[in-house]
Formats: sequence, structure tokens, C-alpha cells
Amino acid sequence: MFELPPFSENIRKRVIKSSKILFTDVGLAAFLLGIHTTEQAFHDPLRGSLYENLVIADIIKGGLNTGIRPEVYFFRDSHGNEVDLLIRGRGTLVPVEIKSAGTFSVDFIRGLEKFHALGVKRVAEGAVLYNGEQRFNVRGVRVFNPLLVEGIWETLLALPGEDDPEPLH
Repeated sequence: MFELPPFSENIRKRVIKSSKILFTDVGLAAFLLGIHTTEQAFHDPLRGSLYENLVIADIIKGGLNTGIRPEVYFFRDSHGNEVDLLIRGRGTLVPVEIKSAGTFSVDFIRGLEKFHALGVKRVAEGAVLYNGEQRFNVRGVRVFNPLLVEGIWETLLALPGEDDPEPLH
């Protein structure tokens, strides 16, 4: 298990807010929840949480495999607005939304847009990681399946224009 600390530009608030506890082995988490088949996992109400945990663990492992200690957070405000993962790299904060759905919805970028509206400095447009086959951009946000990408850490920290998919029209 590992902790994902909350993000706040105010260091005192970071200490007060609770961290998320995630599993390094999502298979163990599923087993402990009584999920033993693919069919059960697909229909379980915790599917989204397990998928989010799987993707975050994979991203952190990708950072560790590059020889760095990843600086990662999550964000949640008092109004319930949330961003699943914030990655600090190359002097920029990259917001990431993670969805287990196989079909993209524009609603998936809402949390990223609300985070941008806070005025935090040096924030990238970000990414939505979902379980679909398509790879594209929506309003500057990269949308793709993290399980179909080699080098997820590098992909998320890539500068705009580096290996970007075509925008969705």
C-alpha cells in the first residue's frame, strides 16, 4: 500500500487534509473485495476505484523506473471538485483524470477545467485516461487509454506537440 497526498499550494493545508491510501497490487485489492472473475470486476460498483488505483500505481512505477521519485498528488476541494492525479514534472503540474469507461464523455474533462480555473501557476492542459480504444485531444486535453501506451510516465510529461494525437473536431 502507498499514500497519495493531497495537493495544496498552502503547505499547512497539505498537512491537514487526508491522503488517499492505494494498493500497489490491485489484484490483491480485488481479491480482498471478493472479486474473482473478469465478469465480477466489470460489474462491481468499485470498478472505477480499482481502475483508478491500477492506473495511478502504473504511473508511479513508470516514474520510479526512470530513476526518479515521482512527485504526485490528488486534488479535492470543499465543493467536491476533484482531480484524480496531479504530477509535478519539468516544472509543470500535469492534472490527470482517470475513468474506467470505455466510451469518452466530454464530462470527463470537467474536473480539469475547474482545476485550471483556480489559477494555479504552471499547469499543463492535462490528460484523461480512459478504457477506450481511441486517442485524441479535446479542448487541449489529451485523451487516451493508459494501458495501450508504452512509457506512461514519459507520455504524461511530454511537452505539447510531442507525440500528440490529432484533435477531435
